[in-house]
Amino acid sequence: MTRGTLYVIGTGPGSAEQMTPEALNAVAKAAEFYGYGPYLDRLSLTGDQKRIVSDNREELDRAKAALTRAASGINVGVVSGGDPGVFAMAAAVCEAIEAGPPEWREIDIVTTPGVTAMLAVAARAGAPLGHDFCAISLSDNLKPWDVITRRLRLVAEAGLVIALYNPISKARPWQLGQAFDVLREILPGTVPVIFGRAAGRPDEKIVVKPLSEADANLADMATCVIIGSPETRIIDRGEKPGLVYTPRYFAGGSK
Repeated sequence: MTRGTLYVIGTGPGSAEQMTPEALNAVAKAAEFYGYGPYLDRLSLTGDQKRIVSDNREELDRAKAALTRAASGINVGVVSGGDPGVFAMAAAVCEAIEAGPPEWREIDIVTTPGVTAMLAVAARAGAPLGHDFCAISLSDNLKPWDVITRRLRLVAEAGLVIALYNPISKARPWQLGQAFDVLREILPGTVPVIFGRAAGRPDEKIVVKPLSEADANLADMATCVIIGSPETRIIDRGEKPGLVYTPRYFAGGSK
């Protein structure tokens, strides 16, 4: 039997201008699209292309359904916001393949990278990711909260800039505040914290606060939070927004 191709498509942070030509080409080739409704809404589909909508917490079931259709010979798109390889559907597809039937391993998998949230927010704020950084999801759906807080402590002690994904939700309204409390034990209160909501979309909002004043209420699930390192600086530009950046060199080291 001829297998279809499964395209794992990253739509970027939401603006049509930030979706790559490679992703658009993949959209043109697929007949069916599986994804969370708001992400599928970003696609301009033709009348003969089909949408299969599922809840944002059903990633593995979505991946299995898409793989089943691809195995039957259909070209399928699995859609993620941002980059599908960053806390998103590319990993779910791989998990499903590893645990699934042998025929799923015969499917051609094409993953198209996208602009992930931390890159969109960083571009709006300046260059906070100019030196070493890491990304951590605050969701404890798939890992224990004590693992998250331990990682936060370790990367803060290592001097890394931290991008926080999934910072807060109705089910987890307390976790971002606790994460700030953990980081305040280690980092100076002057470290800049960037709240980047919906970067690149019409409802974009970028707020910068020192860690000592960082308020979890400034974030929602559409927000990526970037916490600077002790090296991160803000360039005052008068009436223009300040530029938040982390120098490429380490203070006291070689430039």
